[in-house]
Amino acid sequence: MKPSAAIVHVNRGPLTESIHHGHIAVVNNQGRLLGQLGYAGFLTFARSTAKLLQAIPVIESGAADHYQLSDAEIALLCASHNGEAEHTTAAASILTKLQLNSDHLQCGIHEPWHVPTALRLRAAHSAPTPLHNNCSGKHCGMLTLAAHMNVSHENYLHAAHPVQQQMLNIISEMSGVERAHIKLGIDGCGVPVFGIGIDSLALAYAKLGCPGDLSTKRAAACNRIRRAISKHPHYLAGSDRFDTCLVQVTQGRIIGKMGAEGVFALAAADAGLGIAIKVEDGSERALYPTVVETLLQLDLLSLSELEALSAFHYPLLRNWQGTEVGSIRPQFRLHFV
Repeated sequence: MKPSAAIVHVNRGPLTESIHHGHIAVVNNQGRLLGQLGYAGFLTFARSTAKLLQAIPVIESGAADHYQLSDAEIALLCASHNGEAEHTTAAASILTKLQLNSDHLQCGIHEPWHVPTALRLRAAHSAPTPLHNNCSGKHCGMLTLAAHMNVSHENYLHAAHPVQQQMLNIISEMSGVERAHIKLGIDGCGVPVFGIGIDSLALAYAKLGCPGDLSTKRAAACNRIRRAISKHPHYLAGSDRFDTCLVQVTQGRIIGKMGAEGVFALAAADAGLGIAIKVEDGSERALYPTVVETLLQLDLLSLSELEALSAFHYPLLRNWQGTEVGSIRPQFRLHFV
């Protein structure tokens, strides 16, 4: 395994108590590596960072237009959402347009990530449904594509299903990795997940942000996805979530998506860059400080934007009494090629 680099220190009092290691790749839409830390080709599963890419065939095929998906609903296709009312309403709306219901979602059920929403459900003695699953939007997109392709929605999460073959194609074409070289696993919501180098993931996001060299249809799909998220960032994640805050603070100039196990990918369209980050131990607490610090070192944030994201950049550690006892601090310098 290629060596990683120290990226985040967890400090308590006078000591650095823990150190997280990771990898960063910065590329342009031609695939040129411009900056890195650790190993830019580090192989990992893209996890939910793939969702923005998986939305492309839903739009490019004409399915989104055929079923009249709104921009908010397109943003939801890309989401790892909180399960707030706006999210479940949008997912239900898509299913209604398909003449389906939540029973057709095969993503499984978990409580809303948004704690007040989860508490309200419990107080009402209501059980969560598949609509509350953070991946319900992605699954709605897959059902939309299946309906438009006129293929069965049964077993739509299986790797051999035509919808999943389309998803594999789009990951290959956007990342530049041949289908046969993409490692497949199963994600938390049951669908295939794609193992590629973080430099390839960064390339896919660079193309998403700067799709001028892609076909007219694909460029239009990429632009529509970014526009939908820029207009409706709440649907990408939700209240108090970094992904939503980043889009809001930068007014859509930078769009980023988290993935489980410490993965993050960003499209900085104006700069022509794609960025991918992997925290090697999968820790989320190290992820957002690393993202903000990377953007800072690339000179992609203004002082006011940096201030607005400061709670994610330098999170504080507090004990059970609420007393500040330490901090989480990014500690790295990108290497520019």
